[in-house]
Amino acid sequence: MRGKWARGIVPRGFKWIITDRLAVCERPGGVGSSHRKVRRREEIIWLRENDFDLVVSLLASEHNLRNYEELTVKWAQLPYGGPEEGPERLVEVLDRLVALTADGRRVIVHRDELNDVVCGLMGAYLLWSGLIPLGPQVISVTERLLERRLDSPGRKIIEQAVQARGGDGGDDS
Repeated sequence: MRGKWARGIVPRGFKWIITDRLAVCERPGGVGSSHRKVRRREEIIWLRENDFDLVVSLLASEHNLRNYEELTVKWAQLPYGGPEEGPERLVEVLDRLVALTADGRRVIVHRDELNDVVCGLMGAYLLWSGLIPLGPQVISVTERLLERRLDSPGRKIIEQAVQARGGDGGDDS
């Protein structure tokens, strides 16, 4: 490959949560009938060429995992379906994310779509890792970072993280 194609293309929905450390996107290649093999390859190449140390898939399925290996991109599968999985599962996922992002590793997290589950989880991560201390503050920062409003599932994930920390998440009003 030559030129710009050798560098790949930016995955859809790409946003930094912590600049040059933690990012999110939709699943490389897209989802369902809009999934394209060529786009998947180009987006995975972009991740590799932009020095991401690890791709974290929140999917329970094995979509894209073989493709990451083929293109020499390291990956981890950390299935998480949302707040209905309960606070215990959320704590497991948050603890693992904190471990995976340690030591300055450059990590990108995805599910099929960049939805409230991913966005809420990133807010919960900011709270869990101690970067932002209060629930309402986390919601506000997360909405600004991702340029979207957090709806009920995302807010519930953050609330579960607040409760699991045993701390007061602050006033939600």
